[in-house]
This record gives sequence, C-alpha cells and structure tokens, in this order.
Amino acid sequence: MCAFGSIIGSFLNVCIYRMPRDQSVVFPTSRCPQCKHPIAPWDNIPVLSYLWLGGKCRYCRKPIGWRYPVVELLSSAAAVTVAARFGLNPAALVYYAFVCALIVASFIDLEFQIIPDEISLGGLVLGVALSGLLPELHGTDARLIALGRSVLGLLVGGGLLYGTGLLGDLLFRKESMGGGDIKLLAMAGSLLGWKLAAISFFLAPILALGPGLFVLFFKKSHVIPYGPFLSLGLLVALFFGPVLLRVTGVDELINLLWMYYGWH
Repeated sequence: MCAFGSIIGSFLNVCIYRMPRDQSVVFPTSRCPQCKHPIAPWDNIPVLSYLWLGGKCRYCRKPIGWRYPVVELLSSAAAVTVAARFGLNPAALVYYAFVCALIVASFIDLEFQIIPDEISLGGLVLGVALSGLLPELHGTDARLIALGRSVLGLLVGGGLLYGTGLLGDLLFRKESMGGGDIKLLAMAGSLLGWKLAAISFFLAPILALGPGLFVLFFKKSHVIPYGPFLSLGLLVALFFGPVLLRVTGVDELINLLWMYYGWH
C-alpha cells in the first residue's frame, strides 16, 4: 500500500502543478518545471529519487520543491490509513480518492488561493453518482435512500458555508468566504453525508484559529487559505466522525428529533 500510495502521490504532484496553470495532467510527460527537461523513469521514483538527487534536478541542478516528497509521503500514508480503517473494498477506494482530492485542493489553495472546479464540482457529480452505485457509502443498501442522503449532504455542506459567507460579507463589507470552499464542502457532503459535513464545518475554524492569529499579528493580513483547514476537518470527520457523534450524544439527539417529527 505504501508503494501504491507514493505512486499516486507522484501523479497528485502533477495535478497540483498543472491544474491551476490550465495545463493537461496527462501530456506531456513529467519534466523539470525549471529547465523543462523530461524526467527519466529512474529519476521519477517517489521520494527515493528526490533523496538520491539531493533535492535537485539532474540536468539544471535547480532545487526540487519540498512539496514533491511531502505529497508522495502523504498519499502513501493516506493509502495505508484508509485501508486500515475501511478495508480493501470499492468504498475504501472512493474514500482514498476523496482524500487524494483533498490533498490536491489543499496544496493548490496554499499557493494560489483557489480550489479548481475540476476537483470540487467534478467531485460533486462523482459523489452523487457513486452514492447511487455504492449505497454503502451512506450506510444503507437502498440506492434511492443513498442518493437522497448524498443530495442532502451536498445541500447542507454547501449551504452552511454559503450562509456563513453571506453573514461575513454583511459584517465585514467584503468577501469572507471563497466560492471554492463552498463547493468543496458541498462535494464532501455528497460523499460523506450531511452529518459529517456539518462536523467538518465546525472543526475547520477551530483548526484555522492558530494559523489565522499568526498571520494576523505577524503578517498583518486577514487572509488565509481556508481549503487546507476545511480539508483537515473533513479528514477528522471521515475517520472519527461517527465516534464523535456517538460520544457527544449528537447522533442520538438527531435520531430522536427525526423520529419525533416523523422524518425517520
């Protein structure tokens, strides 16, 4: 799983570099971003080639960014973690693809302050479609119920951030929430359901608080990319969300309300 994940991570690096530049992620083959020389297969072994080359291009000797081995290691760790948590099955493969999408979105947002629609909107369409094909993603065997939960998840996920953005715009007289973040949480809700989307909505600002204060006091800026913190909240929700709902009693309260109002 480690090797598989690191190979996927190598492709994620291509996506991170090319997608915000509107370049194809398939053609041409991998090449040095500085001198544009094609990278030989033996120089493209995840992590190992970076160490062997001393973090520099073989041809122009310009530094290779730290992001490349970090993304490969993250992708490898994600493959192992998803397999350990969810097993080896189609649903786990979907969850792994979801984590990979979060990795790509986070690193692009860190550098460019955007989240490509190919990830958010494309993932949203796939999320709804996969929910119909794999209803176990939403804890049911019924495809129509899974589709309903998927649509509810995207509406709640996107709606929470959209409403927060509208309120922030009124309070601060400027845009406070990027459209990419809204679409990313809507995409996540289509796969994870509304409960886990809501958990990540509340977790993300807590995770962003420390870095936000650092940027405010030391860089004198109010702007931080929110995608990485939203992604962290989604990862916590994916792996620990059901436990958090059960421990806090929120899940039981929600079920009681649904039964009371005849929505169960």
